[in-house]
Amino acid sequence: MPNFTAPAAAGHTFYIMTAVMKTVILQTDIVTDDATANMAAATRLMDANPGADLYVLPEMWATGFCVSPTGATAAAAREARRWMAAEACRRHCAVAGSLAVPDAAGLWRNAFFFVHPDGHEDRYYKRHLFSPGDETRRFAAGSERVVVTFRGVRFLLQVCYDLRFPVFARNRDDYDAILYVANWPDVRIDAWEALLRARAIENQCYVLGANRTGLAPEGRYNGHSAIIDAYGRTLACAFNEEETLEAELDLERLVAFRRKFPVLADADAFTLTGATDSLHARA
Repeated sequence: MPNFTAPAAAGHTFYIMTAVMKTVILQTDIVTDDATANMAAATRLMDANPGADLYVLPEMWATGFCVSPTGATAAAAREARRWMAAEACRRHCAVAGSLAVPDAAGLWRNAFFFVHPDGHEDRYYKRHLFSPGDETRRFAAGSERVVVTFRGVRFLLQVCYDLRFPVFARNRDDYDAILYVANWPDVRIDAWEALLRARAIENQCYVLGANRTGLAPEGRYNGHSAIIDAYGRTLACAFNEEETLEAELDLERLVAFRRKFPVLADADAFTLTGATDSLHARA
């Protein structure tokens, strides 16, 4: 397990990693409305690439992209959340991915769950709902910007369409990596690849983009999941098939780069209307 120290630095909080964090993206071929099959596929992929600190699944990974949720959708999400907690505990890791769930008020949400080894869930509700795909018809948008700290690494949680809106994701020196989970179709895959690199470069951070593959009622998905460093270099990438990809996050190197080339210190100040922050720090 990595060890972390946090040295003082005037005006900044830096998390130094004395070892690297192993992250793995599970690029799954999602079976529409079949949580059992999708959990089995994710389990196989995790078994094929064991020992990660963090496993990341795509958007709505248990059901496929859903804009007309039902009671069966909610049941699938409950089953998937139990599976995420069980796997996180069994493998002593975090498991992350989004699911369609009703909230306490009965509103449907596209919820990104970050599940810790002890079963604790952090969650982020997708802010930018995909209006061209009718997601706004049944789902309520979130407003809270969520950063989760796990084993010394600070992760900003984002879902699919959020990738197109850089202001909401702007690094305020409060995270080290962005997690994007998505159902991003093949017809727009060039934008996916370009925007992942842009978010990494402009925010001087790691970016993990977990996309799905396969056919669905709404179209075709061709994966192209990727892990990118703060220089915009691709550390790992996938193509059309169901597979895993892994990369190690080295925060010592990231901090050294930010100190040497302090772009974030020159960023424009702004106020984001209608959004709040939520910072979670759990070991």
